[in-house]
Amino acid sequence: MDSTASTPQTPATPNVPLGVTDQQNSALLEDTLTLLNAGVPDQRDQHGLAEIERWEAVLQSSERPGLAKIIQELATLREQLTASDTQTHDLAETIATLGAETAKVADESTGDYAGPLGHLSKVLIKMGSSLSR
Repeated sequence: MDSTASTPQTPATPNVPLGVTDQQNSALLEDTLTLLNAGVPDQRDQHGLAEIERWEAVLQSSERPGLAKIIQELATLREQLTASDTQTHDLAETIATLGAETAKVADESTGDYAGPLGHLSKVLIKMGSSLSR
């Protein structure tokens, strides 16, 4: 190999916003509620982690204001679930914060999302409370 040859560069991957329809948002809400209504996912449960990653992608692509705290808490939750030394209290606190932030978004929502988001917030808060005992 010639030492004066240029190093091949990988072209930058364009950041294309994720397009999510109302129907897809509704389906994601329903999937999440179904998962959470089955109980607290085990830390080894990859389905729970996949759900968190789906929410992160959807919310990051949203132009809706007020989602930064939820995105931050989802990232924290994902990190806690993948760490081996996460304390149950810390996990409970993150889930309860997610519930409270979801309630704020539900209160500001119009249309078909207010009800399911409100329900999701209550499930998250209840789950956080049950973990902290």
